[in-house]
Amino acid sequence: MAATSGLDTVIKNVRIVRPNHSTVEVCDLGIKDGKFAQVSPDISLEQGTEVIDGKNLLGFPGCVDAHMHIGIYQPLEQDAVAESKAAAMGGVTTSMNYIRTGQYYLNKGGPYGEFFPELLARSAGNFFVDYGYHLAPISPGHIDEMSWLIEQGVTSFKIFMFYGGHGLHGLSDQQNLFLMIKKEDRYDFAHFEFIMRELARLRQQYPAIQDSLSLSLHCEIAEILTAYTKLVQQDTTLSGLKAYSAARPPHSEGLAICIASYLAYETDCVNINLLHLSSRKALEAALRMQTAFPHINFRREVTLGHLLLDVNAAAGKWAKVNPPIRSRQDVDFLWNAVLSGQVDWVVSDHACCSAEQKASLTDPDNIWLAKSGFGGTEYLLSGVFSEGSRRGLSYNRMAELLSWNPAQRFGLLCKGDIAVGYDADLVLLDPDDTFVVQAENSLSEQGYTPFEGMELTGRVKQTFLRGQLIYDQGNVVGSARGQYLKRPLSLA
Repeated sequence: MAATSGLDTVIKNVRIVRPNHSTVEVCDLGIKDGKFAQVSPDISLEQGTEVIDGKNLLGFPGCVDAHMHIGIYQPLEQDAVAESKAAAMGGVTTSMNYIRTGQYYLNKGGPYGEFFPELLARSAGNFFVDYGYHLAPISPGHIDEMSWLIEQGVTSFKIFMFYGGHGLHGLSDQQNLFLMIKKEDRYDFAHFEFIMRELARLRQQYPAIQDSLSLSLHCEIAEILTAYTKLVQQDTTLSGLKAYSAARPPHSEGLAICIASYLAYETDCVNINLLHLSSRKALEAALRMQTAFPHINFRREVTLGHLLLDVNAAAGKWAKVNPPIRSRQDVDFLWNAVLSGQVDWVVSDHACCSAEQKASLTDPDNIWLAKSGFGGTEYLLSGVFSEGSRRGLSYNRMAELLSWNPAQRFGLLCKGDIAVGYDADLVLLDPDDTFVVQAENSLSEQGYTPFEGMELTGRVKQTFLRGQLIYDQGNVVGSARGQYLKRPLSLA
């Protein structure tokens, strides 16, 4: 490749890991105006205003953590600062956050025309990594706003299938209050259908960006969760994570996936993302639906927590999440699916919930009273690298799962690869550095981690966002440079 003069930064001696490749090659990287401008075996030192020694470390494209929750349990401005620092620690350079109206987040209902500008204003200047939002149409009026939201750069939407009749943390009969919708409104299958029909229509309205328009679903059935929770709470032989998993059984995921997939077929809503598949039954249902409806462009997601934790984890209540942590057999099945190419991306589902909020003050070991969700973005690359390497996952495939695939799906076409014209988002990782996870070393404000005590091999040393060093050997560097990603974004 021809030399490019006047580079801002030259990073020498990096073993670059590219998606859609089968080898890892030692290269130098030239960066200009926040983009990769040159990738070649030897770039002269004189070309760079700044020269950095990559020390023969592995260079991954910055991770696109496509499933995070910022501002769910603490003020958004505060959460964005701390948890985006944690993201940089984990090799994440793009934070894609699911958010909605209702309780938690901004704690307000009403139209997105009022909600979304406030969300952007409260986000600006607080993220240390680039960020975007997936939004959930909660009320009927939100469906009418989807076209406007696309104009604001939101190209992905979400449905929480269990919200209509079950609470965020367990049994509830106050869902309209929780969602802050009118008494006569229903968050149910019909509402989901109408979201799908509108998104299908919008794909025709915006043909140039239709591949970037998608719908994500949290697949669990409220009625099954409610019935099984009552049964399990009466069973004194079950407790902790085992009880919570039994109360939200895997077949509830499988049934929800089948319903969602048929609705997608009925409405011709062709870009469907099945989120945080936690179990063998859920993944098998997803694969069956792909066979049944081959024209639907399904994407299948799993989380780091569901790949590293099982119901016997010592973390107990700290690992409460929806859908639940499952059995070791489910964990191994998910990994086999990752290795066989049946999973499209891996995420953290990061939702920082402090210890003071997570557990009940009066009954701290009661799994039913604990809040749902936990953080983990700071271990995303290391966790996948460590366990993935042990199981035979190639480095290049890791780059696809953590960067390329989610970037392509969500309209971030300038991210996810180490190649000329792409944003110079880069992670330098030492594949031989083994460390023990300790919450006290995390940049998150959570104060604990369900991964406590795990030994991981492969530590992030440096993270670069658009060519700027933002994380260096345990410390965040510089100010909050993260930019709102108005999607879809194209290559320069």
